[in-house]
Amino acid sequence: MSTGVIIALIVIVAAVLVVAAVLALRARGPQHGGSLKRRFGPEYDRAVARHDGDTAAAERELAERVARHGSLHVRPLEPVERERFEARWTAVQERFVDSPREAVGEADRLLAELAGARGFPDGGQYEEQLAALSVHHAHHVDGYRRVHRVTHARVDGAQDSGAGTEEMRESLVEARALFEDLVRPGRHDAGRPDGGRHRAGTDGGGHAPASSRPHHSWSLSKRQPKES
Repeated sequence: MSTGVIIALIVIVAAVLVVAAVLALRARGPQHGGSLKRRFGPEYDRAVARHDGDTAAAERELAERVARHGSLHVRPLEPVERERFEARWTAVQERFVDSPREAVGEADRLLAELAGARGFPDGGQYEEQLAALSVHHAHHVDGYRRVHRVTHARVDGAQDSGAGTEEMRESLVEARALFEDLVRPGRHDAGRPDGGRHRAGTDGGGHAPASSRPHHSWSLSKRQPKES
């Protein structure tokens, strides 16, 4: 076999391997991206927007979050802890009527403390805590982001550059969903007295169905809060 034929065969084989690799990447890429999009929901779109539409860069960032925090062990709350956090959140909502800015700031601190109590990174590491929460509570984490942004815009900016009352109210209402996610017993929480067994009048997670659980409902329709 001549040298020219051997070189031609090598080139052909190399070309076939390159084509096969490209096809394999194309087949795997959409599945990976689709999986991340399903997992992160609105957080996926925010990541893409933050990377100016570069989906590959956004997916690398989200995949890194999963690698860092996907195996995080969420610690269940003791009943007394849960009651204390719920009482504090109720106080935040009541305080909002007369002191909306202070109430939003307290909500920011309360969410950071609650997330830390559940086993997420400490609230002093806000960005890392937010990243971990986005892996496990992607559809509700933006409420925390909003109250944190509103709180620190007030603290770091000029007095007249802070958020208006309506924006503060919306941020607190949105943050409530993450609070309820974090404070409510999880389906797989370990160490509960009932061991997670199904009981009459409860769902599979061992707690009352959503229709019968106390809900932290909140409306400002009866009285408008004062701008503090």
